[in-house]
Amino acid sequence: MKIPLLNLNRRYNMIKKEIDRAIFHVLNTQHFILGEEVKKLESKIAKLCRIKYAVAVASGTDALLLSLKNIGVETGDFVITTPFTFFATAGAIHNVGAKPIFVDIKHDTYNVDPVKIQDLLEGKSFHTQRLKIDLSKIKAIIPVHLYGQIADMDPITECAKDYKLAIIEDACQAIGAEYKGKKAGAIGELGCFSFFPTKNLGAYGDAGMITTKDKEYANNLSKLRVHGAESGYFHSSIGYNSRLDTIQAAILLAELPYLNKWNRKRQENAKIYSDCLKEVEELSCPFVAPERKHIFHQYTIRVKNNMRDKLQKFLGEKHIGSKVYYPLPLHLQECFNYLDYKQGDFPVSEKAAEEVLSLPVFPELHKEEIEYICDSIKSFFVTKN
Repeated sequence: MKIPLLNLNRRYNMIKKEIDRAIFHVLNTQHFILGEEVKKLESKIAKLCRIKYAVAVASGTDALLLSLKNIGVETGDFVITTPFTFFATAGAIHNVGAKPIFVDIKHDTYNVDPVKIQDLLEGKSFHTQRLKIDLSKIKAIIPVHLYGQIADMDPITECAKDYKLAIIEDACQAIGAEYKGKKAGAIGELGCFSFFPTKNLGAYGDAGMITTKDKEYANNLSKLRVHGAESGYFHSSIGYNSRLDTIQAAILLAELPYLNKWNRKRQENAKIYSDCLKEVEELSCPFVAPERKHIFHQYTIRVKNNMRDKLQKFLGEKHIGSKVYYPLPLHLQECFNYLDYKQGDFPVSEKAAEEVLSLPVFPELHKEEIEYICDSIKSFFVTKN
């Protein structure tokens, strides 16, 4: 049996007629950039997220970049985020001229720890003592809803309110996730989504979306994505080329009616895993906070006793796909050496990077395949013991 980490062929074959019809419709209209399908997608994503506005952009990375630009983050500013995330979160902060301030994560959810955000803002962390960061220059917080579970947003929102900081949700892995009845992307001032092909809702190339409650923000973002132009060749600001291709919007519209079903199937697959693996002492299964709806963009286990890499190698020999998201926290990446962080600054993130392993959880996965993966994992630890 061969089980890849993700099998996009299965998804395409299930809805091939809808996808092909959507693509050929765009080919016939010849409206390839910001066509009618883009407007429809914006409307439907706004409705899904229970928020007023959604602005389509070229990628999840651009969603972060334009959101930061929109709220006025610039050279000399700082933005709080997590070191345990995909590179784009901090990369976007750097690319608007600001600097990321990293805050460690919670052990159970892998999301940024609100207590440590509070400590930072109160001047109780090494950031002010060792790095001598001017806290008055912090402009925003970017909590990341990692693996499909929303961060603990109530205390983060309170911190942001107390210190007059904007919240930009990095919801790139969390389309459809919920926190206390609120949808990902509808809690902060801005929400950022990625429709990279591997996401729960995936395009056939890069695509992204920004959600917001603020009409002025939506209007400004709509200009920023087209070089800052209000109309034609008249520019009120300097923006970017971040227009969403109409074909990608059409593909996403064809997939969107299936998203809730696909997310439920991921949850069902996750339950099968957790039920099968809960007795394996050498690993821990994902924790789901009771007030949150986890949509399992990834099903990520923790492997103890320095056995993660050996288990991954063993699974590979069994033709089972797996991946480490993420093997090196951002504060230890070479490109961020200039921030003066060091090994040991964020021990929870560093430990997670040594232990996490994501297993196949895509909705088209069969129960027998999950059971084969679980049996393989169990046999690995029996052999090692």
